[in-house]
Amino acid sequence: MTGKETFKLELGGRDLIVDVNNLAEKANGSVFVRYGDTVVLATAVMADKKGEQDFFPLTVEYEERYYAAGKILGSRFMRRESRPSDEAILTARAIDRAIRPRFPKNLRKEIQVVVTCLSWDGQNDPDFIGLFATSVALSISDIPWQGPLTVSRIGQVDDKFILNPTYEERGKAQLDFLFAGTDPDIINMIEMEGTEKGEETILEAWQFAKQYSKELLDFQKEIIKKTGKEKITMEEVKKDAELENDAREFLGDKMEKTLFRENGQAKSLDSLKNDLLSHIEAKYPGMNKSGYVKKFFDEEIDKLLHENILKKERRPDGRKLDEIRPIEVEVGLLPRTHGSGLFMRGQTKALSILTLGAPSDVRLMDGMEIRGKKRFMHHYNFPPYSSGEVKPMRGPGRREIGHGMLAEKALFSLVPNVDDFPYTIRTVTEILSSNGSSSMASVSAASLALMDAGVPIKSPAAGIAMGLMTDESGKYKVLADIQGPEDHHGDMDFKVAGTKNGITAIQMDVKIEGITEEIMRDALDLAKKVRLQILEKMEKVLPKPRPELSPWAPRIYTLQINPEKIREVIGPGGKIINEIIDKCEVAIDIEDSGKIFITAEKEESAKKALEWIQNITREVQVGETFQGKVKRIMVFGAFVEILPGQEGLVHISQLAPYRVEKVEDIVKIGDIVPVKVIEIDDQGRINLSMKEVNARGTN
Repeated sequence: MTGKETFKLELGGRDLIVDVNNLAEKANGSVFVRYGDTVVLATAVMADKKGEQDFFPLTVEYEERYYAAGKILGSRFMRRESRPSDEAILTARAIDRAIRPRFPKNLRKEIQVVVTCLSWDGQNDPDFIGLFATSVALSISDIPWQGPLTVSRIGQVDDKFILNPTYEERGKAQLDFLFAGTDPDIINMIEMEGTEKGEETILEAWQFAKQYSKELLDFQKEIIKKTGKEKITMEEVKKDAELENDAREFLGDKMEKTLFRENGQAKSLDSLKNDLLSHIEAKYPGMNKSGYVKKFFDEEIDKLLHENILKKERRPDGRKLDEIRPIEVEVGLLPRTHGSGLFMRGQTKALSILTLGAPSDVRLMDGMEIRGKKRFMHHYNFPPYSSGEVKPMRGPGRREIGHGMLAEKALFSLVPNVDDFPYTIRTVTEILSSNGSSSMASVSAASLALMDAGVPIKSPAAGIAMGLMTDESGKYKVLADIQGPEDHHGDMDFKVAGTKNGITAIQMDVKIEGITEEIMRDALDLAKKVRLQILEKMEKVLPKPRPELSPWAPRIYTLQINPEKIREVIGPGGKIINEIIDKCEVAIDIEDSGKIFITAEKEESAKKALEWIQNITREVQVGETFQGKVKRIMVFGAFVEILPGQEGLVHISQLAPYRVEKVEDIVKIGDIVPVKVIEIDDQGRINLSMKEVNARGTN
């Protein structure tokens, strides 16, 4: 291929291959990256014109293509990809969080990154490869971006760390740690889930990754040196000293007084900003300075917040740096749901509702990477009233999907396995009011709802968000339980969820270059301290799962039968199983292993169906006696149903202790007669006798 350059690096026992070519030549930067047989294309495009918006308009898309896995999926009426799957959205969000801080702050041109999975080998996850490919595509483009990034996924299997584990290895892992950084010693994005891991284990995983980080960065620098374009020079924003002085004079100490008050900060700051805009517009008529003023206003808040916290340890609501907001906890609020929990931390209030369903209520996963069943789900809703806004009510956005999945990861390892608790479990968190860290509040609320419903989770979980303030000298302060302006104007959002035994999920993004190991250690230590405080508050209200399920939850009974008997339970055309379902008012799920789940609203209904199936699948023994029903009459004897779906033959010679000329002389169809099992032949056919029962005097 003309103009193609290929670069190769051995990494984790596989070749990481980068092809730089002109196939996507209209893009500012593009690259094909292969790892194993997984191949992704990453492209980056910057619009020619600066937008009118006063924010940085970056969009990141991750595109799954079913052909990559050799699949044709979708409904019969639309055999093509439609909206992104939740997994694709999570990948796009991870890429976005890693690359966004590396763009210049004054960039206002639209930038779109599109990562497309072209080939998938079923072993290597495209998310790590896609993030790496994005780093290369942006680095070799002319887009102003301060890369490259080092990217690694670390797994821990049997207490040993693995670089870029395969899906099979991740299935056995106690830790799955995806991160990006600008330097081996600086990390700027984390996605982690695990099985109650200690803080030291997280740091050890990063230490393990460091040995590969420099190699990855040097590899990219070689690619950039040989194929990179010259970066577009950014226009410097000229300072308007006169306007800024006028603005400062107008503001005086109003901003500080407004910012450092406990309630109503957001609305009061907005009101102050509008007053400032009106003042500047009146003083500079027709000059359209609103964008400049808004940016100046935000920068002044940023500066004021950093100075107060770094120099005085003064937070907007008066709390100490390691102090969390007041916490209130309630359970069992809703009378007819299976479980409910309300978690309130300051103005952030999260209500979680739990529903237990039958095994058949699982979510069917039918995507490019994942095909299977999902029995535990957590969904997160952020209605506009929670932030005091008026917005259209549509389906869940990327933020809702991301926050919901973060809490799901935090709780997944705590939920009992299907053998111990065969229910499908769905928790939904409604954010009623929000002022920071609502995703972590949903972890606590959902944990309470699980326990309120009687789900035997291993241990209750809680979540907390750590913040950070830094200056150019390297001085920093870590803040516990960030809210409002600390979240918006701070340098880090470090979310940590877990139990008293360890961490189950982490998500981190930053607005600065990244954090050092020292900052990360401090953040983890403080997160543990306040997490234990939250758990203590929760345990005072509900220390462990309720011993009994909610009376409104369905009851599930499990039965293991011989797999060869499955067809007898189902019956011809599903006749028998449908009859059981209809007459007993139950749901029945049958696995190929012969395991049967019976789900019913009422316990007696489930027991009735259970007995019915037990009778169908019961292994009849020679010598047993039954009261059977005559189902068919033949010349040579009568067929008697001794158990549902199981018949045996009473030969004419076994009808009575004397010679019988005609079967109808002894029995008629529908008669209930006593019979004894006298033989089961090698084909499983049952032979019965009325004569032997009568000979014993049985009526």
